[in-house]
Amino acid sequence: MEYKIVLEPDSEDGGYVVHCPALPGCYSQGDTRDEALDNIREAIEAYIESLKIDKLPIPPAVDPEIASVRGRA
Repeated sequence: MEYKIVLEPDSEDGGYVVHCPALPGCYSQGDTRDEALDNIREAIEAYIESLKIDKLPIPPAVDPEIASVRGRA
């Protein structure tokens, strides 16, 4: 199954942070974009394996919406 992920630059520590919206709590990071992508792939695989072990349903992939809002300043 293919899951959408959100990859963002980490302004505090450098590198990237990444998470999978379909899998609550599934986060990772990496010093480079490629490392972050490899790490989230591993995190997703471990997350799903854990669900299988516990005989829990595997969440379907979701297509997150990207939107913008403007603050009132």
